[in-house]
Parts: sequence; structure tokens; C-alpha cells
Amino acid sequence: MTDTAGILDEALTRLHGFGPERQGRLTNHAPMAVEALAARGQSRAIHRWLDLYARKLEDLPAPFAPITEGDYESALGDPRRAADWIAYFRREIEERPWREVLAEWWPRLLPGMYGGSTHPVIRVGHAVRALERGEATAPRLAELAHGLGYWAARHHRVTGLVELPGAVSAADALDAVVPLDDRTEGGFPARLGRVGALPVWAGCVESPDEARRMLTELVEAATHRYATHGHGDEIMLVHAATAPNAVLRALPALPRELWAPSLRAAWTASAAVTAMYAPDAAVAYEPRGTFAAEEVVERALTHGDEHVIKLTDTALDVGDERALAAALRGVELNEPLR
Repeated sequence: MTDTAGILDEALTRLHGFGPERQGRLTNHAPMAVEALAARGQSRAIHRWLDLYARKLEDLPAPFAPITEGDYESALGDPRRAADWIAYFRREIEERPWREVLAEWWPRLLPGMYGGSTHPVIRVGHAVRALERGEATAPRLAELAHGLGYWAARHHRVTGLVELPGAVSAADALDAVVPLDDRTEGGFPARLGRVGALPVWAGCVESPDEARRMLTELVEAATHRYATHGHGDEIMLVHAATAPNAVLRALPALPRELWAPSLRAAWTASAAVTAMYAPDAAVAYEPRGTFAAEEVVERALTHGDEHVIKLTDTALDVGDERALAAALRGVELNEPLR
């Protein structure tokens, strides 16, 4: 639905004085959540939701030193440089078309999409959708700069993975992921460092159209899986679906030759999250009643948790009953925003 009142732009402007994180490690989800609410016809609720979320916001960190084209590689993955990276991308996007900047930086950033618990690429995916479905307003262009800057500051590669036997379908490949032996200790970075092997899936795909089809399949499979496996970690397992969906949302704005490598990176992210947080066993889940998509969105908004809002947004992209059931499962498992 169209955000005719410009409330999304107002909200983004309100948010751009705040940093991408708080407490040095927790992500600011507000820009992603407000874009999801606007996309789902809930613009009038955005400022009310932000008033509740405001206690989780921290000021934009101080700049350290300007990023230049000649020394950017040394600044990749340095969270102290978040403000520097955001300023760099704001300049780039002011001077050149945003799609051109995105196409140049996507392959540079893609190998490091695992930093920040995958939140940076998710924020970029929301920013791209806002630009694609509306005008390239100053707040929406600035939001893309913030997302890319966060991604660059939290850039983190995953290397040396052993390839395990995979499966034909995305659902079976996720089922084939071997969970970490210890899933009780450590946050995302520590667990990610212990992921040493993942099943092979989509490794030989080169066709852009096939890559898009398989990425769509992965998003569907990961979303469906949340209904039966989300109890393993109700927050972190959301990202097994929302991270690849962010990549899928960015594809229309990217050169087609980047689609296949994007699929492979998205698979690694979704599979790694699954390995880090999967429960010991699945549980059967059926929602109590049948709900239309609009009702599920209303429930997510009433609940208010940012992960629930974003999971519901992805579930609506998938669009079937199993996906809506996953969104409702998210409402049940997560603590509401108060």
C-alpha cells in the first residue's frame, strides 16, 4: 500500500539522529520495523510504535575519521567507524544514482553479510523496498546510506566451511543442517565462529532467474520452519527467514549477474542461523483459528515486538497459510513491546 501521508519519511527523519546499535552490540530495529509497517498499510501507527520503542535508541556515535575510496578496506568490519561509513554513503548517494552505488558496493559487502547478526543486510533490504515502491525522497535515500554504512561497519566474513551432503529442496536442506553441539553458550559472533560445516545447496546455480526462484523457495522454507522450530530461539531464528528475504527484496535493484552469488550468501546465512539456534526437536503447531493476512498484521502490531513485525512482514511476502501460522507463532513466542 502507498504511504500517501509521508509518515514513513517523517519517521526515518526522526530516526536518523540515532545510531544503528545500542549497548555496543544490540541492533536498532526501528527503521526496519517502521518500513514494514508502512508497507503493510499501518503508517498511522508508526509514530505511536516509535514512542514505545524510543527507550531502545542511542545517539549516533561520534565520527572517527573520514572513509575514502583508497583506504576503505581497512575500515571494513570496524564498528567504531559506523558514523564514518554512514557519512561516506550519504555523500556517495547524494552524488550518484542510488542503484549505481548499491551495485558497486553490494559485491564488496556481500561476503560480510553475517556481521551484526545479519541485521545490516536486512536494513538494506527494507531501504531498497522503500525506494522501489515509492519516490526516492531524501529520507529514504538517507536510510539506504545508514543501512549500507551499518553493513560496512559490521562486515564479517565466514570462511573455511566444510561442505556436507545437501538436498534438492530448501526445506530438506535446512532439515539437513547439523546443529552446534553447544547451543546454550555465547552470542551470535561466538556461535558463528563455531559453525564449521553446512550442507550444500544452490552451489552450482548460475542462472539469475533460477537464483531468484531458489531464493524465493528458501525464504518460504525458512518462514514455514519457524512455526515448528522457532522455540529453539524465538528471536534469532526469525533471521533465518528475514535475512534471505532482505536479499530477495534487493534483487530487482541489482545487476542480474549478482543474483546467483547473492543466493549463495543468503543460503549460508540462513543455514548458519539454523545451525546456531535450532531446537533439539520440532513441535507441531496449528494456530487457534483461521486468520486473514490483515488480521495477522493487526496482531503483530498490537504485540509490538520488532522481530514479530518483521517476521510477519516476511510471512506476508510468502503469503500462504503456513507462513501466516509462522507469524502467529512469533506472536506467541516473543515478549510484547511495552
